[in-house]
Amino acid sequence: MDRVLVVEDSRPLQKALQRLFQTDSLEVDVAADGMSGLAVFEEKRPSAVVLDLKLPGRSGKELCRDFKASAPDVPIIVLSANSEIEDKVLLLELGADDYVTKPFSPKELLARVRRAMRRSEQKHASIATKQAEAFPQETLGFGQVQVNFTTMEVLRRGEKVALTAQEFKVLRFLSKTPGRVVSREELLNEVWGYHNYPTTRTVDNHILRLRQKLESDATNPEYFLTVHGVGYKFVSEQASLRSSR
Repeated sequence: MDRVLVVEDSRPLQKALQRLFQTDSLEVDVAADGMSGLAVFEEKRPSAVVLDLKLPGRSGKELCRDFKASAPDVPIIVLSANSEIEDKVLLLELGADDYVTKPFSPKELLARVRRAMRRSEQKHASIATKQAEAFPQETLGFGQVQVNFTTMEVLRRGEKVALTAQEFKVLRFLSKTPGRVVSREELLNEVWGYHNYPTTRTVDNHILRLRQKLESDATNPEYFLTVHGVGYKFVSEQASLRSSR
């Protein structure tokens, strides 16, 4: 749930803002001075901050600078009794995302907070999309298993499955050429390398763990098959190893 931090020393205004945001299904944290506001911000990292300028202990201007230095993506909406243009410009230069002059309409303040939060979410989504486009994603799907080799994440039936780095390497090597029989010696050479040469039993143990984690029945494997006297092969008609941007 989205969380709003209200930094305001007026007790009546604290209560009014808390009711306003809670009525709109937002979690609310309240701080009455600059130092406690900074502590709450660092501990709970809100989705947005509503910040009064005149605070005991540390001014709103200093706090605005502190917040933006710590988390520049968290939007800050400043409350002030001063409507001077110079003050508004200064706060925006310090990183504030919006400026509301007291007295204000509660509905307008709520709308501004929601708008600032949407902008922040859209910015995050845009950055995530650009990052995904910049870095190719190598994925594998078979049965009820989805594997992302780029992020090293595995889902089976929608649930996360933890694989070790070496298990990822074995799975990736086998899935590159589904249906091909791979000897234990080849797996040792290609996955572990000559510089760190374990025994063929190590390969067997890793295949067993992959079966236990990814097969519906590890005792009757469907995907990680043993070819007696030779090695193993990965088999799935649905398997697809893809690279995408």
